[in-house]
Amino acid sequence: MSASLHVVAASPAAPASLSERVRQLQAEARSLAREHVDLLEANLLAMQRIADEIAQGGEAYPPGVRDIARRLSEDSAARGRTLEAIMARR
Repeated sequence: MSASLHVVAASPAAPASLSERVRQLQAEARSLAREHVDLLEANLLAMQRIADEIAQGGEAYPPGVRDIARRLSEDSAARGRTLEAIMARR
């Protein structure tokens, strides 16, 4: 026997006014923006770790690659701190 499925529409409480809806949408946009910045910070940190590994990888990597990786690591660390500082002010 198969169970029958029913669609149930959830009706969230509608905003009291258009201005309230605008505030809700702005709050949602800020929250999503924060998530996006958090994702960027996480990816910068991952890139920094990989760049550090390559920079310290010794002769297995060509000198030019090690140098670029070292600079990327330093730059991504600085950019990550800048992002954190900007978001902390918000």
